[in-house]
Amino acid sequence: MTKKILLIAFIAFSSLAMVGQTTITGTVKDAKTGEVLPGANIKVSRKAVGTTTDFDGNFELKVSDNPPFTLEISVLGFKTEKVEITKKKQRIDVVLEENETSLDEIVVSASRTPERIMESPVTVERMDIRAIKNTSAPSFYDGLENLKGVDINTNSLTFKSVNTRGFATFANTRFMQLVDGMDNSSPALNFAIGNLLGMSELDVKTVELLPGASSALYGANAFNGIMFMTSKSPFEDQGISVSVKGGVTTQEAAGTNEFTDINVRMARAFSEKFAAKVSFSYLDGEEWHATDDRNTENQKFAPGTRNAENPQLGDAPNFDGVNIYGDFASANIKNVAQILERRGLIPAGASALVPDENVSRTGYNETDLINNEARSVKFNSAFHFRPFGDDRLEVIWNSKFGTGNTIFQGGQRYSIKNFFLAQHKLEVRGKNFFVRGYTTNEDAGDSYNLLFAGININRAWKDDQTWFGEYVGGYLGATLQGANGQQAHLRGRLDADRGRLIPGTEGFQDAFERIIADPDLQTGAKFRDQTKLYHSDVNYNLRDVIDFAEFQVGGSYRKYVLNSFGNIFTDADGPIDYDEFGIYTQMQKNFLEEDRLKLTASVRYDKAQNFDGNFSPRISLAYAAGEDKNDNFRASFQTGFRNPTTQDQYIGLDVGSAILVGSAPDNLERFSNNYRDSNGNTFRLTGRDAYQRSFSIASLLAGSPELANVDLVQPERVSAFEIGYRGLVNAGENRVTLDVSAYYNFYQDFISARNVRVVLDPSLTGADLQRALVTPGDFRNFTTYTNSSADISSYGASVGVNTKVFGGFDLGFNYTYAKFDFDQASDPDFEAGFNTPEHKVKLQFGHTKLFDNFGFNINARWQDEFFWESTFVDGLVDDRFVLDAQINYAIPSIKSVFKLGGANLTGQEFFSAPGVGAIGSQYYLSWTINN
Repeated sequence: MTKKILLIAFIAFSSLAMVGQTTITGTVKDAKTGEVLPGANIKVSRKAVGTTTDFDGNFELKVSDNPPFTLEISVLGFKTEKVEITKKKQRIDVVLEENETSLDEIVVSASRTPERIMESPVTVERMDIRAIKNTSAPSFYDGLENLKGVDINTNSLTFKSVNTRGFATFANTRFMQLVDGMDNSSPALNFAIGNLLGMSELDVKTVELLPGASSALYGANAFNGIMFMTSKSPFEDQGISVSVKGGVTTQEAAGTNEFTDINVRMARAFSEKFAAKVSFSYLDGEEWHATDDRNTENQKFAPGTRNAENPQLGDAPNFDGVNIYGDFASANIKNVAQILERRGLIPAGASALVPDENVSRTGYNETDLINNEARSVKFNSAFHFRPFGDDRLEVIWNSKFGTGNTIFQGGQRYSIKNFFLAQHKLEVRGKNFFVRGYTTNEDAGDSYNLLFAGININRAWKDDQTWFGEYVGGYLGATLQGANGQQAHLRGRLDADRGRLIPGTEGFQDAFERIIADPDLQTGAKFRDQTKLYHSDVNYNLRDVIDFAEFQVGGSYRKYVLNSFGNIFTDADGPIDYDEFGIYTQMQKNFLEEDRLKLTASVRYDKAQNFDGNFSPRISLAYAAGEDKNDNFRASFQTGFRNPTTQDQYIGLDVGSAILVGSAPDNLERFSNNYRDSNGNTFRLTGRDAYQRSFSIASLLAGSPELANVDLVQPERVSAFEIGYRGLVNAGENRVTLDVSAYYNFYQDFISARNVRVVLDPSLTGADLQRALVTPGDFRNFTTYTNSSADISSYGASVGVNTKVFGGFDLGFNYTYAKFDFDQASDPDFEAGFNTPEHKVKLQFGHTKLFDNFGFNINARWQDEFFWESTFVDGLVDDRFVLDAQINYAIPSIKSVFKLGGANLTGQEFFSAPGVGAIGSQYYLSWTINN
């Protein structure tokens, strides 16, 4: 189907031509060097009609307009020139002056209005098509990590999570990503999909990133920052572009594997009123294999080893490997022996020979449960209509479709297989306003939970009761024959594992395929999800109505329709509807001579269905000093808030290690299940039990159980202070761009997951209650969602320096410092999960034109070690040094650029977090054609 669509679009685009009355030809060159400028935009002022220069800097433009009219000539990195056209056949030769620095570039995100990045009231990082061309990373999305203050945590080859200023997770609900104004996140799974199903690299125009709280303009989820990806307009960027990239990934665990990345973009303005574009992307490769077989206990690394494929003498009896699944099922073998003794299945008194130890089943390696194919397929179409033939009014219909395979690590690891996401947007925009509405539809496809795949494959060939009974029988038999403890444990495991399904066999494969297709987690591993999201935005700039200052007003509305069929949320009896809205206003006013002082003040009010409303004010000052206004100082104060996610409120999921129960008031009774204790008695637990009669895990570990008294979750708030400087500093003959900032954040009601324990029998007291709290089978662990009462703060600073050296070489350096304060004793059950290195250093060196048509770029990054906390596993992430490089060569005669590059050239593998696959090296060769 996709091939047919592309063929039709190609025929349509190539068969239509504009018939013009006026013909303008000419060249565009660099005023300083005299070199031609390919890709420069030439358009009629205030209209959609235009073209671009070819590789030789030449252009021809035919229009229906009669002279006189004005042409605008622009290209990124240069100042726009205007030329008056007075003849029907006219040739013009245009020279463009280069911007002094990147600080002259225009950004929109900081204030929802165009302004020089130099004058932005808050920190802004930016990547444009020039930076994308020169990035040494395998993709533009990977290249974001070279920006100052930006962290990218690699979940898998195709799934990477962007974060700024701490508290990183792979499901990063604190950081928002907008693609052409649409929230690029899964409404049910709560993770930003990133570029797995995002934008084609050929269609990216700019990426703007605001570190820190941005709730005052962009709402609840813009808590730690926000990233805007803007695509190219088919009016301004026409033609056919193709990129073919191929190469290999290398990893010790996976070996050397090929990958392919193909992108196609076609765009055409059929008239000055109508334009359209389509883009298609396909990526296929091998995931980074996750093979960490270290033991864990209570989500922390623990002593002990075990060979899952070939049990050995000395293996840990109770073992829960990081990337091993099925070994979570555990039982106390003395309790098992006592039950067998009561039933007369072993001799009376035999249980005295069995130690009071927990033993777990033998698990399966992750590589046995997943094929590790990384795949991403994206299709995007957009239709643009300008009723008046200019930019006064434009109507846009945009549809995005994506499907793919990846790996996601949250509370457990998931094989995301044939995941599908569709977004449809209708937007009307004018000079001073926009109105947009869009919908997001997702389908989990054939995705499944690796934990339950392992557990239920084990149970498919032998249920837990039988397996543990045979283990005890084998242990007793070996003990009676004079074996020591290690020998008896090995005998017990070998006896219990008799008949085990072996990976690679037909029996294993049949059970595996049946289980990953079964959504009942008691017997299967598949998770179902068809959640939808509906969202609308409106913004109006009153600049033509109010003179003394620039005012903006706007608002948004969002509705979730949660529909996991009871597989993730407590929606077994039907979808759950949940909505929220927000309104905001902003004023911007210039003061002093030459408008050197700019005041920006804004406030936003948001109200979510289950919570009270929140106000988010922001105020900032920016002062331009120096003769040429090239020394800019800024200071801001803003507040932000974060609503609890859909999972924080409505999840109802047993993940094995705990039962996750959201804390929306109506969710406490929605979750309800029956559980059997060690004596075979059945009890019914609800979400209310987890919040009202549970004991904190921390108090149990300390040996003095205390009721947890978990409060229902409320929105989280932050107060953020920032100061900064951007400017040009003369260093001899060179001009240095300097960007320095520092921030301090103070958090209140920090949203946290709290682990608690509930005894099944609510009537127990005293010693019976104490015993039940530590007897496997007599309790259930829950993860609840609440707010920490602790005072939490984070602070940091960053500095970025960019200049040209040695007659035109680009040199860049940036350093980021990040730290947080938290008194663990004030909330022992709380894990902050700052998950960010304290020190990061990044270097860049390159030349876009070392000699004719040849350029290169080198990026180096270093960060120190840090501790990662999550509901999957906690652990130390080692320090690392990463080196990326690329060379590129343009052949203008065939309108092509070839790039040869590599990522992590040192070959030293590293981990983004415990549990994920080690990241190896990636080498690539690409061929890009721009026509």
